[in-house]
Amino acid sequence: MRKEPQQARARATVETMIEAGARILSEEGWAGFTTNRVAEVGGISIGSLYQYFPDKLSLIEAVRRRHLDDCLAVMRKSGTDGLSPAQFVANLVRDMVAAHSTHPGLHRVLLDEAPSFDCHRNPNNAFEVEYLGYYAEAVATYRNRKPNAGDRAAALIISDALDGAIHNAARRGTLKDPLMQSELVRLISLYLADGGETAQA
Repeated sequence: MRKEPQQARARATVETMIEAGARILSEEGWAGFTTNRVAEVGGISIGSLYQYFPDKLSLIEAVRRRHLDDCLAVMRKSGTDGLSPAQFVANLVRDMVAAHSTHPGLHRVLLDEAPSFDCHRNPNNAFEVEYLGYYAEAVATYRNRKPNAGDRAAALIISDALDGAIHNAARRGTLKDPLMQSELVRLISLYLADGGETAQA
């Protein structure tokens, strides 16, 4: 961003821009995404938009960051206390589906069409470290042991399975399919609770 909004009104204006951008990407794709279109849909002047975003790449970065923040919010509120693996995963799937349902077409564009910055391809970026940390903690909890080095590998498997299934469901328009959700819960909860030794080649 060109500058950070300081006052509530400015923050609301920026949020309007980001929301308009997400809506356009979801409904019109990368080809329809321009700063002029975002200003039009958001009901703001192009001059106001350029005060905060110098180009459409900085704007799509803000859209992507908001989505990642939404996913982190799901993980931050997820908890294992008193829950079986199936209950924990069911809550997680429900909330992740909700986070991807507001603009279901957005995720296909972010994954398949829109350019991304190198920071998102860094496996040790701040988002990845925090996001996978919640999964690793759940693995240790449900396998009834202290955390160990293998938890990150297990966390990657769970994250890839959940994120991949949800992103593909968004592509196919099947996010709200209860069978897809229940099978995803079954898959991950069984793996999460499995404390067996890693298979050797």
